[in-house]
Amino acid sequence: MFGRKNKAITARTAGELDVMEAAGRIVGEALVAVRSAAKPGMSTLELDEIAEEIIRGADAIPSFKGYEGFPGSVCSSVNDVVVHGIPSSAVILSEGDLVSIDCGAILDGWHGDSAWTFGVGELSAADSALNDATAQVLADGLAAMVPGNRLTDVSAALEAATRAAEDDFGIDLYIVDGFGGHGIGRAMHEDPYLPNEGRGGRGPRIVAGSVLAIEPMLTGGTVHTKTDADDWTVRTADGSRASHWEHTVAATDSGARILTQRPTA
Repeated sequence: MFGRKNKAITARTAGELDVMEAAGRIVGEALVAVRSAAKPGMSTLELDEIAEEIIRGADAIPSFKGYEGFPGSVCSSVNDVVVHGIPSSAVILSEGDLVSIDCGAILDGWHGDSAWTFGVGELSAADSALNDATAQVLADGLAAMVPGNRLTDVSAALEAATRAAEDDFGIDLYIVDGFGGHGIGRAMHEDPYLPNEGRGGRGPRIVAGSVLAIEPMLTGGTVHTKTDADDWTVRTADGSRASHWEHTVAATDSGARILTQRPTA
């Protein structure tokens, strides 16, 4: 997988990065709206409808809807669901739920992709620590997205950040096996695949303008998962809760540039 050491992750032009950031801004607005609306008694299908309305209202297209047959505009993953939860009128949010919303938008042919995990009402201390730790791992790991590094330098940074977060939060963290980040641009999923752990110094070179979707997925109990009969919903094998944070990130000469910033107001 990492044999071609001289290959670089495709560099995007300044104009292409600006369009990707515009797509990412729409994703960020959708995520903020969904989090604001998420209350006990609301269904994940209702959250999906809010995200789709915002994306289409910005003259963009939901990346996920119809992707390999996926029916939703977002992935809505609750509690023990790690990724790819299908929005449903039957999944009703309750106080204390840990909810991950993964969202993508296409603008002028370019993709933005981001995931945000948050609590419905007040989280338990354990879930709050898991979620805050995962957010910290993303923030620390994306700092390795700089020109001159190799792909797995980001992987190694994410793993090191996970181990550091265990000490910072006083909890055990488990890196979900078999899932990770990816290249992104004209397609939502492009090469290369980005593991969330591993030895650094391998894989294609990161250059100015390279873009990756960086997405740590951590659980409180296991690295193992199982997939529901719908062939989409991925759950922890032991029922432990999961957190998933993601940003689309570009490497620049001045450091990592987050293309999926969320509005603060």
